[in-house]
Amino acid sequence: MDILMRAWSYFATNILQQPAFMIGLIVMLGYILLGKSWYDVLAGVIKAIVGYLILTVGSGGLVSNFRPVLVGLKDRFNMDATVIDPYFGQNAVTAGVEEVFGKGFGNAMILLLIAFVVNILLVRFSKITKMRALFTTGHVQVQQASTAYWLILFACPFLIKNDIGLIVVMALVLGLYWAVGSNLTIKPCQELSDGGGFCLAHQQMFGIALNTWLAEKLFGKKKNGKKVKKLDDIELPGFMSIFNENMVCTSILMLIFFGIILCVLGRDYLVQQEFMAEGQSMVFYVIQTCLYFAVYLAILQLGVRTFVTELTESFQGIANKLLPGSVPGVDCAVAFGFGSANAVPIGFLAGFVGQIIAIAVLIVLKSPVLIICGFVPVFFDNATIAIFANEKGGVKAALILPFLSGICQVFGSAIIAGWAGMAAYGGYLGMWDWAVVWPVMTAVMKFLSYAGIAIVVIALLAIPQIQYRMDKKGYFLMTKDYEAYKELKQAKSK
Repeated sequence: MDILMRAWSYFATNILQQPAFMIGLIVMLGYILLGKSWYDVLAGVIKAIVGYLILTVGSGGLVSNFRPVLVGLKDRFNMDATVIDPYFGQNAVTAGVEEVFGKGFGNAMILLLIAFVVNILLVRFSKITKMRALFTTGHVQVQQASTAYWLILFACPFLIKNDIGLIVVMALVLGLYWAVGSNLTIKPCQELSDGGGFCLAHQQMFGIALNTWLAEKLFGKKKNGKKVKKLDDIELPGFMSIFNENMVCTSILMLIFFGIILCVLGRDYLVQQEFMAEGQSMVFYVIQTCLYFAVYLAILQLGVRTFVTELTESFQGIANKLLPGSVPGVDCAVAFGFGSANAVPIGFLAGFVGQIIAIAVLIVLKSPVLIICGFVPVFFDNATIAIFANEKGGVKAALILPFLSGICQVFGSAIIAGWAGMAAYGGYLGMWDWAVVWPVMTAVMKFLSYAGIAIVVIALLAIPQIQYRMDKKGYFLMTKDYEAYKELKQAKSK
């Protein structure tokens, strides 16, 4: 048993929690199952790993460059608040779970392993479960396993002394969430990428599915035979035509947005925190910092183009031999390589406005929990939602739905972080699913005990069954042969 745990620990630390190597392993296995030559396998693995590392540089640069700017507002004005951010949330669990529940954080990694096995089994028996997506984003799995560990301990105190029962319940709920949530994003992703052969496995999977549906139903209806106007369809007059260029649009919007925040923080604070060098020009510091947003976004999109082709092609080997009809679930940033590029900064800004308004309401109402914006939720949630919303519902959807998402992130996080006790440790995961879906599931399990656990499990199992019954002919065809699926869809629309 000790040898198995060491092997798992090595795999989890060096591969599962390192998405680039996890993707490389999947590509290698897929190409081997397809019967590719060794040099084609090697080339594919290298391109997949390097592509994902490029994506990581882009997304990591965005986070590291701008998280201190938003968190700086907390320090600058001495506010005792909870930061909604996956890394702050994970740190809160690490710091407080033993103190609050008397449980070690190491159990969260055992939870991750069993939940991942649950996800694989659910996909393996897709004919019964109707689940087709394998969650492959290991760093996200670690963050979610941490927060789920705390929430389920809070919701099910009757299981604290029953270690085996606790781990089984946690792994079943989390594994189902991974499988069901990523499965919900298959249709939006296939339509966005024209059969790209991937789905999203991140922190806003239910949010993507719901907002894509709302965008189509509320904003996507054609009027007088005219198509819904999308962001790329807008022809700006005169000097405003420069905003048609994504890089220019992103740079100017971020210069205005972050420039204001940096000016509010002030030169003295920026120098004190070593963001700025003594004697450096404030004007050029602000310009450079804000323009890095466009730089990192371009790097991220390059990474997407590099590794997605290898992953989707190689995954056919896994889908054909091991997990029939399945697709890999990848980081939400992959969506930035598709759809309207301008949806990314627009969604981010709309979501941020929603968050600021919601935070102002918390202050006015003297909420016991005050929220500070985290860069990861406000950017990656809302930019991703805007891409799908714009695709289905056009400009209005790309503005309104991320705005509402920002409100949900703040209010939902304030409620669950305060109620479950995580606010006292300064952080909560805070992304869409964890501000909306998980608080509901936590409440059901908390108030209904064992019956609540059963209700959550049954509800999650029912979702893909409902999806399947709504489109029996196209459901599995969508992942096996997308061109045939499009023909089927066109035939139905006539």
